[in-house]
Amino acid sequence: MALAKILGIETEYGITQADGFVDPVLASTILVNAYAAARSGKVRWDFFDEAPQRDARGAVNFDAAPPMVETHLANTVLTNGARFYVDHAHPEYSSPECASALEAVRFDVAGELVLRRAVAAASQLPSAESAFVVYKNNSDGKGNSYGCHENYLVDRRLSFDAIVDACIPHFITRSIFCGAGKVGTERLEEGTVETPFQLTQRADFFEELVGLETTVKRPLVNTRDEPHADPRRFRRLHVIIGDANMSEVATFLKLSTTALVLAMAEHQALPQIDLMPADPVRAFKHISRDVSLKAPFALASGRLVTALDVQWALYEAAENFAQREGLAMLGDDGSGELCLQRWGQVLEQLELDPTSAASTVDWVAKLRLVQGFQQRHDLPATSAKLRAIDLQYHDLRPEKSLAAKVGLERLTTDEEVHIAEIEPPLTTRAFFRGRCISRYHSAIESANWDSVVFDLGSDPLRRVPMMDPTRGTARETSALFDQSPTAADLLQALES
Repeated sequence: MALAKILGIETEYGITQADGFVDPVLASTILVNAYAAARSGKVRWDFFDEAPQRDARGAVNFDAAPPMVETHLANTVLTNGARFYVDHAHPEYSSPECASALEAVRFDVAGELVLRRAVAAASQLPSAESAFVVYKNNSDGKGNSYGCHENYLVDRRLSFDAIVDACIPHFITRSIFCGAGKVGTERLEEGTVETPFQLTQRADFFEELVGLETTVKRPLVNTRDEPHADPRRFRRLHVIIGDANMSEVATFLKLSTTALVLAMAEHQALPQIDLMPADPVRAFKHISRDVSLKAPFALASGRLVTALDVQWALYEAAENFAQREGLAMLGDDGSGELCLQRWGQVLEQLELDPTSAASTVDWVAKLRLVQGFQQRHDLPATSAKLRAIDLQYHDLRPEKSLAAKVGLERLTTDEEVHIAEIEPPLTTRAFFRGRCISRYHSAIESANWDSVVFDLGSDPLRRVPMMDPTRGTARETSALFDQSPTAADLLQALES
């Protein structure tokens, strides 16, 4: 049976101020600190054993530029098990580990609520001169891109070469239903022309097939080998190619289909036909710039296909896999069955009439807005007003956000999201982390993904490891917390 697909999303948000002036590092720091102060206070992030330079290919590439470990920037762990911190020049919300795509959507949307509350808290500070504005997007329109990264638990026995072979065809073609849409082009290669509209915000910025970097020479498949778990058993596939979605259905499809493709790879159940592009990086950009979804690209075999062709082949293989193996690895809340249902539905919509997917696919909803405004005002495709619409689609202010006005279908309720902002998932080790922070905040010295460090005052610091993301769930530890009024009680109970 395939390994349970524990998963989560890390979202870097664009930030500015209402008066247009902003120091992004300072602004991001203010948001993180303001949110922590408005809650119960900061819990320090533990950087023990962080090593983003570890490469899944084994050899060290001295030309690579992995992300720096920025221990000096604002960083805190939340009661829902998430991490909220400053990453380079952006506020980043990293969701807790989730056991299903539906659960991950709830905690991703909870991240939007965290950012809105952080903005509100920062606006109350005496030093606040103008309001902060935050965008859930991936490009500032000036040649700078920032990420929305996904993480998936994968069996260590699956070779990294097999992961690359499985993921490349899916990664470059899934943008037809999970691309966030983008007005214009920011990086033009020789022989290409300006594109009025693209499916994805990130395609312009990718240059390599595989690699360790995330901010330069971005690869389609990131090779960082930092499992934040037992490295003998687990990999953590760090996916950097995706867009930040405003559509909850698009987020769900992005996560669930990728988790299912990885499960099929673990079972050697992928389509038995060649789906590898001849030039994957060029094909990714080609697909992004084809809003008709009909322009073919070449596979390594020489066969010409469209992105829809590749997605249909993966979907049919997934149906066969589900019939043979079931979908328990995608969670016990129906995420697997919903994945197949919505995957097939969106492919049919995109094949017959892409506009029919406007309530679920971000790029379709955004393109309709852009084209409508352009036609009403007789604007050229290069108009700055169209780029402004693009940006406003991602505005987190409900009264300003265009995404909030186009009728996107929701998979969550407001009540679920408010709970997810405070409470951790019940289904992974994030429950143990979150409960420790909410119950024993004053005794927590620091925490990270795979451990919680306690400071009881007189004793040495005590580290509680959590090397299996599937353990430490509510079912396993709720009684332990009920019986432990203090952190000392909890540690004693764990030892016994």
